[in-house]
Amino acid sequence: MKNLARVYQFKIAATVLFWCVPLILFPQQLLLSAGFPEYPSYMFVRMLGWAYLALCVGYYTGLRAALQGEKIMGPIYVGLVSNGGGCAYLLYYGLTGEWQNWGMTIQFVGWSSVLATLLITLGLYRFGIQDVSEKN
Repeated sequence: MKNLARVYQFKIAATVLFWCVPLILFPQQLLLSAGFPEYPSYMFVRMLGWAYLALCVGYYTGLRAALQGEKIMGPIYVGLVSNGGGCAYLLYYGLTGEWQNWGMTIQFVGWSSVLATLLITLGLYRFGIQDVSEKN
């Protein structure tokens, strides 16, 4: 369960640091100066930050279980859908040039998130799903 716990720890830390904190707490001007696109209202951006934080609460329950040598499948399935889908969308929009006019900081976060969500998805599959099927 140590490897699964590491996947959760990485997921929670990366999500809080690169998505929750900026989307919830950064002033609009700081987001703009980092290269985030301008919107009339950032209400949905802020709500997205809170949704990511809610996911982290779910991942934390999985982390606690893994640290105790147990596995609960709910956070694993949620993580596979969330990170796998997020990776696919981020990769698609990055490859189609959607970000090319955005600031370099935001582009860096976007491409880093492609890699992070891919690694998280693979880690959750390997240490969450595959480990279960190997024991049966």
